[in-house]
Amino acid sequence: MKHQRLAQNKTQAQIAEHAGISRWTLSQLENREPVTLTSLIQILRALDLLQLFKIFEFEDEISPIELAKRDKKKRKRARNAGSHVEEPKTDW
Repeated sequence: MKHQRLAQNKTQAQIAEHAGISRWTLSQLENREPVTLTSLIQILRALDLLQLFKIFEFEDEISPIELAKRDKKKRKRARNAGSHVEEPKTDW
């Protein structure tokens, strides 16, 4: 966090004010002390670093068995509904 803050040329007081937290809380985080998740999110938002949470996004994955079941249910052939030919009726 400290590296990012300094790269943006901002003081602890500026980031803390923008994040709505105390400067002490930001100092605690920079010194690798525990802070609340809410404080962490506020600090990341102030540093414009919320994209770091994208690694935690959940993506739905289909199991290979479910994929095989879905593939089995897919249509394999198409039929033109208008080309249905009736067979001639016989006297039999």
